[in-house]
Amino acid sequence: MEKNTPKIQFKNTDEYISSFPVNVQNILNKLRDIIRESAPDAEEAISYGMPTFKLNGNLVHFAAYKNHIGFYPTPSGITAFEKELFSYKQSKGAVQFPIDKPIPFDIVKQIVEFRVKENKAKAGTKRTSTKVKSNYI
Repeated sequence: MEKNTPKIQFKNTDEYISSFPVNVQNILNKLRDIIRESAPDAEEAISYGMPTFKLNGNLVHFAAYKNHIGFYPTPSGITAFEKELFSYKQSKGAVQFPIDKPIPFDIVKQIVEFRVKENKAKAGTKRTSTKVKSNYI
């Protein structure tokens, strides 16, 4: 999507994917399938205007643009796979896969599996609050 285009509010991932040309839809559907296989307990949502998988918080996001597919596995996902992703344009929590080149689905799978373990571990270490509200002042 171009910067000057008005943002479309998508209701779900199917609606998001269907808004792109068929060649991009094919990439997005395969990406979605890989994420589903790697994180079967994750829930799909639209967050930040893009398809998102949630499992004990945000797991990964992905989005299509004019020339690339953006994959957002958080900064830890990028750092953990720094060597595998070195040839792709990156930022702190994102990587860009050019649409005109093969998408490294094997790396995506590994990153999602890493993020699942990471989010499950974080959820296991969170302590629940035992504060009891009092009606007395």
